[in-house]
Amino acid sequence: MSNEPPPPGQPPEDDPLRKPPPQEPPPGGGGGPHGGGPYDTGGGSPYGGGPPGYGAADPLAGMPPLGDTGRRVLARFLDWLIIFVPLALIGIPLDIYNRVTEDDDLSAVWTANNDGGQWAFQAISIAAYLTYDTYMTAKRNGQTVGKKLMGLRVAMLNDGSVPPVSAALTRALVLWLPALICCACLWPLLLLILIIVDKPYKQGLHDKAARTVVVSAAQ
Repeated sequence: MSNEPPPPGQPPEDDPLRKPPPQEPPPGGGGGPHGGGPYDTGGGSPYGGGPPGYGAADPLAGMPPLGDTGRRVLARFLDWLIIFVPLALIGIPLDIYNRVTEDDDLSAVWTANNDGGQWAFQAISIAAYLTYDTYMTAKRNGQTVGKKLMGLRVAMLNDGSVPPVSAALTRALVLWLPALICCACLWPLLLLILIIVDKPYKQGLHDKAARTVVVSAAQ
């Protein structure tokens, strides 16, 4: 194996989650019970052909099944809770919650009472969510704590590898930034609807922006 580093944007050759390259079928037929990988479907993908823009072959062929939507929602809730609890403790001395309860519109609180404490709290919140999601996705085999507990992982759509930092950051920005700045309720709901209706890869806008997909983690 060459000692030269892989080209920029390419996953390392020893990435344990990278989808193996296609192999010639054994004599006498395709993948059966005695041939092929653990996710071999006998020459066809359970998701059908890939849509325009992703190539003729299905990128998910040979990869684990797509992640269950219910598990994805629960995993996201757990991740939100993991970050929210420490932030709640930080917000108490800044008197954030007393000010929020004085106004029904959270966005109005930020604009009408934009003192240093609230701006600092908002900046800390954004940094916490983006750092957590980016680091866990890129450095922990595509698994946040919630995804690990739910048996899920984030993978690059083209080859199943762990997302690089650039893709993980893009995904985190689209996932969290609108919700933290202006659309705390509507943005998560929109992402959930898109995941439910998207075919064939169940991608939200954050997945489409980063070209990732959520699949079941190998057990």
